[in-house]
Amino acid sequence: MDVGADEFEQNLPLLQELVLGADFVGLDIEFTGLRSNLSHPEQISLFDLPSEWYLKTRQSIQQFTICQIGLSVFSSIEGESNKYVAHSYNFFLFPTTFGILDSEFSFQASSVQFLNQYGFDYNKFLKNGIPYMNEEQEKKIKQNILTGNWKVRSSLDKDQIKVVIHEVTRWLDLAEEGDWMTLPGITGFQAFEVQLVLRQALPDIWTVLRDEGVIVKKVSREHRWYLENTSCDRESCWKEKILLSARGFSVFFQMLVKAQKPLVGHNMMMDLLHLHEKFFRPLPESYDQFKLNIHNLFPVLIDTKNVTKDIWKELNFPRVSNLSEVYEVLNSDSNPTKNSGPEIIHASKCEKYVETKYPHEAAYDAFLCGSVLLKVAHLLLWRVHGAGSVPEPCFPLYLDALAPYVNQVNLIRAGVPKINFSGPDHPSTRPPILILSVRRWPGVTEQQVYHKFQNLCKFDVRRLTRSQFLLLTNKFKDARSVLKEYRRHPTLQVSLYRYWRHSPDINCVLRVCGIVTTWALVAFLLGRPSP
Repeated sequence: MDVGADEFEQNLPLLQELVLGADFVGLDIEFTGLRSNLSHPEQISLFDLPSEWYLKTRQSIQQFTICQIGLSVFSSIEGESNKYVAHSYNFFLFPTTFGILDSEFSFQASSVQFLNQYGFDYNKFLKNGIPYMNEEQEKKIKQNILTGNWKVRSSLDKDQIKVVIHEVTRWLDLAEEGDWMTLPGITGFQAFEVQLVLRQALPDIWTVLRDEGVIVKKVSREHRWYLENTSCDRESCWKEKILLSARGFSVFFQMLVKAQKPLVGHNMMMDLLHLHEKFFRPLPESYDQFKLNIHNLFPVLIDTKNVTKDIWKELNFPRVSNLSEVYEVLNSDSNPTKNSGPEIIHASKCEKYVETKYPHEAAYDAFLCGSVLLKVAHLLLWRVHGAGSVPEPCFPLYLDALAPYVNQVNLIRAGVPKINFSGPDHPSTRPPILILSVRRWPGVTEQQVYHKFQNLCKFDVRRLTRSQFLLLTNKFKDARSVLKEYRRHPTLQVSLYRYWRHSPDINCVLRVCGIVTTWALVAFLLGRPSP
């Protein structure tokens, strides 16, 4: 089900009810861009510690924004054995433009083309996106609204309000007390903004928001005073309504946080970074603080990429490269629990995905995440207990089977393969670092070294000295292949990197110690008295 700004507020109570009664929530997010420097050897690389990876990626998160969030809320059906219903929603988002808030963000051409290829509705994103803000932005706008110290900043809003004021003023000249007019087509929190401006500018009118638009009524100043001080629609309550409407999707985000339901994604690290930045607080400089914040917001995270990557080889499943392929394999005869696993149905009004695939639509991918989680959890349970003795499946039992993977989120291109959000990160399981010694190739660059090995295998390259480079891959077979091929190469000699042997700092210290020792020995010999 697609949800824009026009439909969001009326669906909010239902969404809250669904989340509170859910077993878990599947999540997927689409962005206006990812990282333009993803493949640049001097930027994100396998050499990066998690803290280094975080600081580099943090800049991209601040540069791009969310255009669509998909949530698929999974609930077990009472009285039905191992049967789940999924409510799937696409939320189109657009940053709040109100008062002092006027966000800047970038589009990455490749991301736009990618989403366009899969039918993304940019009109709904740009014209009917649900507003949102983080806690820091909310504090600023709340202070400005409640103190009355705010101005219309958007040129579009200014033009719209000028037209509205002109139209109401012309009508007011001819209207009698008690007459009213309708301003159609003004919706969302901008309707509150228009009313606030009109009430401040014109002392002999009163406004009310109705389904058909903003109703403007001509009243006496005495009646206006009475309405301001006795109406449930008085200005103080009304400003709270403006703030609530301007917060938009952030209201639902807080509901999701309070519900404390397991959050499930696939390669969800970027999703978590954006959730923190856009709805909670600006990303901190401290990597450890970021981990702590996310763990407090969502105590149970499950990344299906991390789970499937770990068990795929062990179960001898066909090789896959994305979430859709993982889902297809788990629904195929390759899965020994295909016919005994959980049954998943789509809720009414959320049946878009029953017959048709919508890859890279956020709600569809969120549904795939949740489905993969249930099927993999059942597979893990089957592996532990065997085909004949599997206990009656239920979600708490599935969660126990998934315990080793909880809060372990996959990390793409870094020194470790995953981040642990509930404790210290695990040590690296990457192949060992190799060192390349170059001869008879003056002025060689990292990029040239990268291209030299590209046809054989892909390495991240980092310069160590003028003629030495570090090489790192995430595949052991690639490291073995290059070692075998280039161990005795005449100009490009590759060997295992040993810190105490190859580090320039250690070599420098050893040289200094050698020089000092030599001079001390010479001084000692020269200073000895003659026999």
